[in-house]
Amino acid sequence: MARLSEQELRAYREEGLVIPEYRLPANVFAELREDCERLIRDNPEIRPEKLISAHLEKRPGRAEGLRGGGRILRYATDSDILDLVEQAIGPDIVLWGAQMFAKPGGDGMEVPWHQDGHYWPIRPLATVSVWIAIDDSTTENGCMRYIPGSHQSGVLSHHLDERRELALSQTIQSDLFDEAEAKDDVLMAGQLSLHDVFLIHGSRANRSSKRRAGLTFRYMPATSHFDRSIAAYHTEGVVADFAHRPLFLVRGANRNAQNDFQVGHV
Repeated sequence: MARLSEQELRAYREEGLVIPEYRLPANVFAELREDCERLIRDNPEIRPEKLISAHLEKRPGRAEGLRGGGRILRYATDSDILDLVEQAIGPDIVLWGAQMFAKPGGDGMEVPWHQDGHYWPIRPLATVSVWIAIDDSTTENGCMRYIPGSHQSGVLSHHLDERRELALSQTIQSDLFDEAEAKDDVLMAGQLSLHDVFLIHGSRANRSSKRRAGLTFRYMPATSHFDRSIAAYHTEGVVADFAHRPLFLVRGANRNAQNDFQVGHV
């Protein structure tokens, strides 16, 4: 059974991000990496930093999903990963999203400072993101950076930034935090980190010769409501279709009667 130590859980509560001692077993990681390589290879028309809904299979009538996405879903229900998630958000867990972030060497896109929850239709807003390193993720190839403790500030104002070299079009006003406090989320392939929905984070462009790929699973407590009435958002080449995105109850019981687990599954 995978567990966050008391020290690791304290780090998550206080800083908003933790890198557990736990690592994916070698055989599981080898299979995951192979499936992620295939996912990138089979969807060449999409920038590899923007492989939204990486756990969903592309099919007629579905706005989201990728060719080969169905192979990724099984890793999101891994019992060890869910054990870690349970310590962060409780025993009743809904998987509501996944994304592949693969920054190619030389031209991997910058991710501006942002909070994930700025984009997401979850009320009350609560999510833990599990970020799994498919490649070594270092300062040289554009690892995630974060502002420790920033998750305690709640939702902050974002503004539009439409520069084409950015992977996101919304960023936090620079006067609302101190970038000098940033830490690097350095991970070796097979390691993972967990971060809070309110954490301020981003990453620099990848100008190195080495790719930086990571896979993220998004989990919310089943006490929250995934509000499908909130409009989808669009970014260049992809759409996040919240109205029709399927939810998966991956552990425990649904605790919010407003959640719909039928939409998107048929």
